[in-house]
Amino acid sequence: MTPGKRKVAVVGVSLSDCGRVDDATPYALHAQAARRALADAGMDRSLVDGFASAGLGTLPPVEVAEYLGLRPTWVDSTAVGGSTWEVMAAHAADAIAAGHAEAVLLVYGSTARADIKAGRRTGNLSFGARGPLQFEVPYGHTLIAKYAMAARRHMHAYGTTLEQLASVAVQARANAALNPDAMFRAPITTDDVLSGPMIADPFTKLHCCLRSDGGAAVLLAAEEYVRDCRTAPVWILGTGEHVSHTTMSEWPDFTVSPAAVSGRLAFERAGVRPDEIDVAELYDAFTYMTLVTLEDLGFCAKGEGGQFVEKGRLTVGGELPVNTDGGGLSAQHPGMRGLFLLVEAVRQLRGEAGDRQVRKTGGRLPELAVASGTGGWFCSSGTVVLGR
Repeated sequence: MTPGKRKVAVVGVSLSDCGRVDDATPYALHAQAARRALADAGMDRSLVDGFASAGLGTLPPVEVAEYLGLRPTWVDSTAVGGSTWEVMAAHAADAIAAGHAEAVLLVYGSTARADIKAGRRTGNLSFGARGPLQFEVPYGHTLIAKYAMAARRHMHAYGTTLEQLASVAVQARANAALNPDAMFRAPITTDDVLSGPMIADPFTKLHCCLRSDGGAAVLLAAEEYVRDCRTAPVWILGTGEHVSHTTMSEWPDFTVSPAAVSGRLAFERAGVRPDEIDVAELYDAFTYMTLVTLEDLGFCAKGEGGQFVEKGRLTVGGELPVNTDGGGLSAQHPGMRGLFLLVEAVRQLRGEAGDRQVRKTGGRLPELAVASGTGGWFCSSGTVVLGR
């Protein structure tokens, strides 16, 4: 096979135990997710020669690979927040296509909820007081405050309403109700969202993601391995990545996320248009993230996200099903959630999503999906277009 020309497929995906997992370490969740993904693919661990991990250990890919019994010849420890896993998937796909690796395992695991419950750490997300961030820290710029400022700017510029933002949370919960593994499944209303305790104006509690434990794993392999795998392949069609800022004063426009660039690149490289996508899995730490990412990926024009998310369009049976597992708002959010987006996108394309399975006209399975992760406070974005 000519280097750089090999097709690359996702051949295995899995989640570890998720939600409330008080009796496991992050390493155990990594291992559980990895074993399940390999079993899903029907691939022996000895064939994995590439490994990608971030967020755990002194030397993340080395320490976690050792724990999993792997000795990879290709590694990646890219750490750009929640979009890390879409960016890693892009790097892994490039490496496999070029012949630098045959099968690459991406793994993540976190006990973010259990650690706080047990007093092992606090939920402080104010971030560093050194480097460029030191100029914002004295003003109380926590992570959520940065997202709240961006949401308020969109509301000011385009007339986006609190009700429209709340509808994102309502529809995420409706999707979660169909997912037996979602952490929160009870229906909520717009009034429930609007009347909740204020966290950071304009975000009340239900505008914000939950905090959970959990892990995920995704296995990518070269096309020649596909015939020996037990699952139908889901192909990597196109990827894109982009970084924007860390300091809010260096962000040119609070209403434009880096997905505007990563999405354009991914769709161009895949040779597909946004209106051809059947399922979208988008990072949703806050309701505004979903709305602005839909705009920036080209599903609607800039400023029209508020109208776009209304009337059930994002539900499993809607015009553009988004975060079909319930997303970070209702299913699970153990920290850097980007890998969970890829798992759900693959399951939807393989027709393995159970009651939340998206169906096209005539009951056909979806053909194309997009997974787009966001890192930091719209600091980075990675977008992956997948197809059956």
